[in-house]
Amino acid sequence: MAIKERMMGSNMDRIPDIAFRGMSFLFWIWGIFASPGKKLKKFGIKPGDTVVDFGCGPGNYIKDVSLLAGGKGVVYAADIHELAIKAINKKISRYNLKNVKPVLVRDYKCDIPDNSADVIYALDMFHMVKQPDLLLKELHRMLKKDGKLFIDDGHQPRKESKRKIEGSKLWSINEEFKGWLVCTPA
Repeated sequence: MAIKERMMGSNMDRIPDIAFRGMSFLFWIWGIFASPGKKLKKFGIKPGDTVVDFGCGPGNYIKDVSLLAGGKGVVYAADIHELAIKAINKKISRYNLKNVKPVLVRDYKCDIPDNSADVIYALDMFHMVKQPDLLLKELHRMLKKDGKLFIDDGHQPRKESKRKIEGSKLWSINEEFKGWLVCTPA
């Protein structure tokens, strides 16, 4: 396995702790110069929505999505990595985010209720997933019938993302943008 794949998680689900810490540091620097929440506004999140940040990592979007969903909304910050859950808990405490619930994902399963999410976004993680059909099935389970999934390519060609999504037979790709695909349940 190449060093890049070992460190960055191509097709391995969970990156090593040291890579997670390095990624967290780079995202922290990126957050100084860019507004991570700017992208979220394009997802149409409204007050009262239930939102899932799937593959939340160190939580770069959590504060902004918490504000967009508002006091009556719920934000699930889901990740396979224990360090992500620790980072989310720190942000909940630091920013008093009462509507954010950290969720640890195991074997593509998590404790988010069926048909509960209005919006799910999975950013910069799809390329890492070993079994995309299992991931897409779990996301499908959580999303309301009229909900939307925003999923980006990560570090894989768009053609590969579309092949995985269309191959699941669970999703329709409704729109394509430079940074992500918008999907609805098929």
